[in-house]
Amino acid sequence: MRLPGLHCIHRNPAAPWLELRVSTDSSACYRMHSHAEFSVGIVDEGEAIFHHPSGPQRVAPGTVVLIEPDVIHACNPVAQGVWSYRMLFVASSWVQRQILARQNNSATATALHFSARTVHDPAVTESVDRLCRMLLDDMGAAQHSEQLGDLLSQYLSSGAPSDRPAYPVLLEPALRQIHAGLDTGVTVRQLAQLCDMNPSQFTRQFKRSMGVAPAEYLQNFRVNGARRLMAHGVSLAEAAHAMGFSDQAHMQRAFKVRHAMTPGNYASLKARSTPAEGGV
Repeated sequence: MRLPGLHCIHRNPAAPWLELRVSTDSSACYRMHSHAEFSVGIVDEGEAIFHHPSGPQRVAPGTVVLIEPDVIHACNPVAQGVWSYRMLFVASSWVQRQILARQNNSATATALHFSARTVHDPAVTESVDRLCRMLLDDMGAAQHSEQLGDLLSQYLSSGAPSDRPAYPVLLEPALRQIHAGLDTGVTVRQLAQLCDMNPSQFTRQFKRSMGVAPAEYLQNFRVNGARRLMAHGVSLAEAAHAMGFSDQAHMQRAFKVRHAMTPGNYASLKARSTPAEGGV
């Protein structure tokens, strides 16, 4: 029997670059996906298998998980069990500014990567726990920013993640089209044409290189975009239209399977919980 989980989304107006997800007693298993933000997580209870480019890896209470934007991954509980975790999602632009400021560098960083996927250090666990708790309280935004920036700077370096497969040149036209956001209603057939392939060839090559099928990648990109829009107050209907979903119901199905809550729940959640099942 699958057990329900309780999930909270926490946002603080003083830190618009940051979002905290708290999931308790979750038994959900999730497909491979990615986030648009840097992710810093902490396992509170139970154990899970962390699938990532150099994984899989078992994580347990106290483990800190580090994931860059667009890295395809999944974290699922061990042996149909339940687990609890917290995850900070930190806007990429804010992270880059913080790291450059600490390096006294006025240039623009093209990419940043974590030196490790997981950290097993009680001091780091305590730091992440403190950062999560500060966000739940009436935190001092300046103090929180300083501590979060200090933590990230310990583990971030310039360059793309070393364990992420290089994107083949032949897929670049499709990836540019997706990430430029010029046509969020683009189809797999249209992406295949951009790469001078038929849809079957394109799907095989894309999945072999990226780890997920192009339709899944597109859907994940649209859900992430809708999530960002809704977090900033855009209505569900407007977010669905902006990200190329055929209608609001289409967005709801895609969103729920990745976030274990409906878009409406996500948009309204702030320092409270909803019965659902969630994943990292």
